[in-house]
Amino acid sequence: MELNGVTIENEYAEAFPNWACRVIITAINEKWAFQAATEATGFATSAIGCPCEAGIEMFLSAEETPDGRPGVAVLFFAGGKKKLKEQVVERLAECVLTQPTTAVFDGMPDAEERIDVKLHFFGDGYEYQKEVGGRKCWAIPIMNGEYIGEESFGIVKGVAGGNFFIMGENQPAALMAADAAVDAISGVPGCMCSFPVVASGSKVGSNKYKFMVATTNEKYCPTIRDKVADTKVPEGVKAVYEIVIDGVDEESISEATRAGIMAASMIPGIKLISAGNFGGNLGPFKFHLHEILQ
Repeated sequence: MELNGVTIENEYAEAFPNWACRVIITAINEKWAFQAATEATGFATSAIGCPCEAGIEMFLSAEETPDGRPGVAVLFFAGGKKKLKEQVVERLAECVLTQPTTAVFDGMPDAEERIDVKLHFFGDGYEYQKEVGGRKCWAIPIMNGEYIGEESFGIVKGVAGGNFFIMGENQPAALMAADAAVDAISGVPGCMCSFPVVASGSKVGSNKYKFMVATTNEKYCPTIRDKVADTKVPEGVKAVYEIVIDGVDEESISEATRAGIMAASMIPGIKLISAGNFGGNLGPFKFHLHEILQ
């Protein structure tokens, strides 16, 4: 298959189940909402070495938030409900409550499964309950006024590990295409790219160092193409970037994959777009590129 002159390999991305939580962060303006969201989603690129996977889903206008202020929706993913709760509690407490003018609201109010995120004890007895936008919240007195927050958040069984590879004739072309793909994905509800662009694709384990849980995926490294018998790098490709997508469901990842590939294929110098899998051993979700693009 070709798309805008770019070959789309007949491959599939393999993904696995994960629990997901959506949090809406608001502030006095977009700058501070984004600052809080950036802090809250730090060190959360990959479950290989991070305590969770997290990223910014989208920006929200004042008309789209419970308190009528600019906001940012963020998504958190973890392998278990207990781990997800721990991460949401810690990240909201240390990275959002601490930021100027912030408030947080449940981004999945209709979800049946829920976690409690009790931060009001920080108020040391001066906290009180109040209603904001029809939602029951806690107000905690802090130095710039009050931190407002809901303390019950919906969670759903999400999907982690959707992916595709962008292969370019040079590094600038491949990076420009990856950037375009991430921009396109940012407009798709229900998903996020935690890296957002992966330069160091990995494989499970190691061929040489048995103590390593993950190492470089040599099949996708252009500089050693001639040294790897089963290389995945075609001749003429000098740079490869991977886009990894986590989503609240299969549909969101499929739509994000479609949008990202279409955007990447528009950039001159892109030779091939493919996807990564582990032969069905990683997870039950399979995103076939040809099917998605059709």
